[in-house]
Amino acid sequence: MGGRLVHYVSYKRNAFFPMKLPKYILPKDLQIISTDDNQVVAAVQDWHQNDSYNLYMSEARGLFFTLALENIVSSGGPEGNIMIDLYEVAGIKGVFLSNKVVEGQVKTFITYSKGRDWHLLQAPTTDLKGTRLYCVQPYCSLHLHLHVSDNPYTSGNIVSKESAPGIIVASGTIGPELTAYNVSIFITSDAGNTWREVFEEEYSVLFLNQGGALVAIRHTPLPIRHIWLSFDEGKRWNKYSFTPSPLYVDGVLGEPGEDTLIMTIFGHFSHRSEWQLVKIDFKAIFNRRCNTDDYQTWQLHNDGKVCIMGVKRIFQNLKPDTRCVKTRDQYIPQMSDSCPCTEADFECDYGFERQSDGGCTPVFWFVPSSVSTDCTTGDSFLNTTGYRKALSNNCTVETLGKYSSRSQRCPHQAPRGLQLVTSEGTLTATMGDNVTFLVFLDESDGSTTSITLDFGDGTAISYTKISSIEDGVKHTYSKVGIYQVAATALNSLGSERVLLYLHVTCLLEQVQLSAPSVVVRNKAVNLSTVLKPSYVGSVTYYWWFNNHTEPVMTLVGGMSFTFSKEGIHTVTVQVSVGNTVLQDKITVAVYEHFKSHILAFSSNLEAFNPGVAEWRQDISRVVKDSMVQVTGISGEQLLVSVLPGLPTAAEFCIVPEKRSTEGRMAGKMTHLEQLSLVLLSALNQDLIQFTLRPGVQINVYATQLSPAPIVDTSESGHNGATVIMLVSVVFVGLAVFVIYKFKRKIPGINIHTNEREKQQEVIPSVVSIAVPNPEGDMDTYHLTQTSNSQMKLPICFNAESTADL
Repeated sequence: MGGRLVHYVSYKRNAFFPMKLPKYILPKDLQIISTDDNQVVAAVQDWHQNDSYNLYMSEARGLFFTLALENIVSSGGPEGNIMIDLYEVAGIKGVFLSNKVVEGQVKTFITYSKGRDWHLLQAPTTDLKGTRLYCVQPYCSLHLHLHVSDNPYTSGNIVSKESAPGIIVASGTIGPELTAYNVSIFITSDAGNTWREVFEEEYSVLFLNQGGALVAIRHTPLPIRHIWLSFDEGKRWNKYSFTPSPLYVDGVLGEPGEDTLIMTIFGHFSHRSEWQLVKIDFKAIFNRRCNTDDYQTWQLHNDGKVCIMGVKRIFQNLKPDTRCVKTRDQYIPQMSDSCPCTEADFECDYGFERQSDGGCTPVFWFVPSSVSTDCTTGDSFLNTTGYRKALSNNCTVETLGKYSSRSQRCPHQAPRGLQLVTSEGTLTATMGDNVTFLVFLDESDGSTTSITLDFGDGTAISYTKISSIEDGVKHTYSKVGIYQVAATALNSLGSERVLLYLHVTCLLEQVQLSAPSVVVRNKAVNLSTVLKPSYVGSVTYYWWFNNHTEPVMTLVGGMSFTFSKEGIHTVTVQVSVGNTVLQDKITVAVYEHFKSHILAFSSNLEAFNPGVAEWRQDISRVVKDSMVQVTGISGEQLLVSVLPGLPTAAEFCIVPEKRSTEGRMAGKMTHLEQLSLVLLSALNQDLIQFTLRPGVQINVYATQLSPAPIVDTSESGHNGATVIMLVSVVFVGLAVFVIYKFKRKIPGINIHTNEREKQQEVIPSVVSIAVPNPEGDMDTYHLTQTSNSQMKLPICFNAESTADL
């Protein structure tokens, strides 16, 4: 939706609607924390947050969310999971602990009202030795590590159990903020109101007998022999030996069920020994079953206030030092009495924020008079006053004035707040697939407002009520393109219209980048791409040249580029269509001057051409190897590239030697021309060939036959280059006469020099030419053309202008 991340909610499996966070919250990520008690608790990372999340609470439908707590600490967990420092206390509804960043410091807060009110934890009054602690809020308080262990054999930093309400055991520190050093173990028996320090080092604490006893085992890399056992919720601990020899403890595992009396410790006696399992059965310590006289009551409170979430709650736990077995069939009741509703039982409604005096006032973007589209003229609706009763709150409703919604008559009004989105929240779709459009209207007379949806492809549909299209409208596009989709809401008082521009694409299967394999330095070369299928819709092209980190972006599949340095250059293009990105890569050789020619293959190759780049590269390699073997030309000077498409064709280029950095330009040009004539002669005599597979021989030839002598290639004892270089001097005079007297040009050979270009003429089919070597001497090569073809050979040579030989 306009590039913003949109989340959708369905209440009781009805139609999906966009989740309503505060208007200018732009979430980067959203994590669902809880869906208990018909309320969604969500952690949202806003656009400006990196290592923290904000906590939001919904109303009954899970649609409208209000802020509960800002800047909760987050970190990366195992397998890329996000760990959010928010802990829901087991056994007591509505109690959460959270670590929040306050002015750069991490502090632990607790709520008893499911996020409505938060406050710091009160530190213990004394340390483990009984020394009085002076810790004054907000400068000093208790802070806890809230990570739960993913390993079933180790305990996390904090633990609580449903069967032992009020008991929380956690590791933490006392001071201005949470730290990773000087960590101690703390315990509370009254759900976080008061805390005690029980160990000065880190211990794993396990619940035994449904919380009737606690077992502690020390966290240490050293071998240990002892465990600690408490029967009074951690006030006193008894030390027991569980093994005759010290054991390196790897983990602790309790038997299934919270009423277990068996614990298993596993580890090693030494780093080289096998695993050792020590099973501890505590049944002998508990001499009987519990009865009603073994229990005592305690009342949940929040800093002395006993009405929490609209009720007074009284819990039962075992009396200190009672060693009886709590069984599964024993039901320990929780007693509660309702309280009259007060301001503390209400939270700010959507679009309102709590002020320092506790009141809820509308934020600047919210219009309090908004009326739902469900409102029908003549009926009544409940308009918010800025407050809503907290979910799970069981207070007794009385006349509360400003906290109660007011009944108002539904007005007859024009449509306002029309929205049009796709169900996926994107502006792209695939041709042939169903696209679901969702239409929302903030305000209108629902009974008289009609909705028209124009899909932009010549079809439209109308509905008399917006409620009839709550599940969305499906449509399929048969062609790619950009479509203007319009939604119009209309009634007798007015209308509203919104537009959505939908990019319909088809699936991009392949992209192929094409460019000459060898190009001239400082001269523009054209790069082009071919897509399959050829038309897929809106396309963006990203071009990378060599190792540049920033691409060149275009909206067309071709561009012109100039290479300023000689050598091998890499060109990569990425094509983006919808959610698909494909790429292709080629290498381009850049030289000051070179010669090139187009090659063809015998027709039996066509049946084996799969049209993939890897196949073309392999064919290029074997053709080059054959050329090098037959002619003796250095492989460093020869480049072969099989071109895409059918019929199969290729291009070979001859480039200067790497060591040839000096010398006259004319000498280099003549030497390249000399090598080209040698190679063309070999091609014309069917000397360049290779075996594609057993029984399939492929011949390579020039697209136009070149003048060359007729040579008997059956004689052994001479390599291919030597055979080609054998010439007859009979035609030397004729060649000189043809070239210099009649000034005619060899067909198909383009020679670029600094002289002006002259008109080309057709020469006889048999010629000989005298060509100077790079040092300036005249060497004679005799080439016989056995064909009467008059086609121009596409051999090019780089220079400033062209002239006749």
